[in-house]
Amino acid sequence: MKLLSTILLCILFISCSEKKEVSMYGASFDIENAVASKTIITQLASRDTIAIKVKGQIDGVCQKKGCWLTMPMEDGTELFVKFKDYKFFVPMDSEGKDVILEGVAKKEVIDVATLKHYAEDAGKTPEEVAKITNPEVKYTFMANGVAVVEQL
Repeated sequence: MKLLSTILLCILFISCSEKKEVSMYGASFDIENAVASKTIITQLASRDTIAIKVKGQIDGVCQKKGCWLTMPMEDGTELFVKFKDYKFFVPMDSEGKDVILEGVAKKEVIDVATLKHYAEDAGKTPEEVAKITNPEVKYTFMANGVAVVEQL
């Protein structure tokens, strides 16, 4: 019984001491107290913009330069993230990684030309790009800094 307890304590200690590496892009910031990306819709219901720290998982990255990323939100929508003054990018293989962002979230209308540009950057086919014919309301985020968190 003592041996079993010791083994369980060792497993607990090892799992709790899992190391994480944080790679910062753009401005450095304290990664504590970030809210889940899924809450942005609710937070923007009564405001046009909000300065906030957001955490979530990257579900898409610009495949030309890493100049934008997307994160899931509630109801299947996504948060479209760009980087302040186009001064930094994230690695193009960041999809699936945990991330914390600091910046400003807002709800805005994106014109057709811009939507087509983003679709091309995402690697969509010419046929898929051609189907984009109407502007869309999107939740966007202008990040001052990005922290990509990796489990080691």
